[in-house]
Amino acid sequence: MHPQIVESTPGSCPICGMDLVPVKAQTAAEKNAGSIMLSETQMKLGNITTRPVQMGQVGGNTILTGRLAVNQTQADLISSRAAGRVERLYVKETGRPIQKGQPLYDLYSESLLTLEQEYLLALDQVKAFPEGKQFASILEAAKNKLLLMGLSKAQVNQIARSRKLDARITFLAPTSGIVTEIAAAEGAYVAEGSLLYRLNRFSTIWVEAELYAQEAGQLQVGTPVVVTVSGAQAPIQTKITFINPEFRQNSQVVVARAKLPNPNGQLIPGTQATITLPAAENQALTLPLDAVIRDARGAHVWVKTGENTFNSKMVTLGAESANQVAITNGLSPNDTVVVTGAYLLYSEYLLKNGTDQMSGHNH
Repeated sequence: MHPQIVESTPGSCPICGMDLVPVKAQTAAEKNAGSIMLSETQMKLGNITTRPVQMGQVGGNTILTGRLAVNQTQADLISSRAAGRVERLYVKETGRPIQKGQPLYDLYSESLLTLEQEYLLALDQVKAFPEGKQFASILEAAKNKLLLMGLSKAQVNQIARSRKLDARITFLAPTSGIVTEIAAAEGAYVAEGSLLYRLNRFSTIWVEAELYAQEAGQLQVGTPVVVTVSGAQAPIQTKITFINPEFRQNSQVVVARAKLPNPNGQLIPGTQATITLPAAENQALTLPLDAVIRDARGAHVWVKTGENTFNSKMVTLGAESANQVAITNGLSPNDTVVVTGAYLLYSEYLLKNGTDQMSGHNH
């Protein structure tokens, strides 16, 4: 228990009173080689256990920092089909969900009024000349113009029934989604094709990571990855779906992207995420991480050279996992290494010899 107490004859420890145990003297050569010999009691107290070096697989994962982004393939732009004045906006706040067919805005447009007049005139011509095929063709063309301008079939039919012209038309949402941008304002004049609303659907979402060129070389479309998002219950397994073939503007990074399912809308664009890339696993000599002692001079392990006798060896480390490390140089497959109590063994050596056991080694 108190290794600093060393006596030349049997007796008791003056500190704790326990019987002293005999220790076989080491030769100068053994000391210079970084060797140490322990008694059975010291082996038990220090929990010194050994294990032959084993061949195994150690794969190091690459972790990237990413961010959730809107899936642009699920974005819709709603623009004005005609020039006119926005009389009313039915949705005035971003973040609002809308359903297909829901009123979005009223537009006063004289060009739409002209198309309505053409449609009613064509209806009168067909009514007056029911056998005239050319009039039926003109009616169909006039109806299609209104439909192409954004009116619904119900609205076109209402014009035919009421025979009333109205320059103020209510336009309906062509699709469902979440309003992420409103570019119009009530009372503003808009040109044909002007952006009014931007909608997004969030049933799927992107996760994007910026990579340097050397990192991008490790990836390809289809590479499996694991994405961890703050707040999500479990990591999400997916695959890389896109790698930008050019650098992002004014930078030296490329963007890699994967698609994530988001059926409940829990994943929010802008949230930070981590992307884990599994590395290829290679066969190598492996040891538990606790078996390796690291200091300013490098890494070394304790190799068993005899009964309760151990020698320190410098090693070169390779890839690491959560609890294993690969040894690329310094050990052979038939070596037996201390796997628990290595640091206690290191301390014991320093107490007995008063110097670093690696000071005489060449690196």
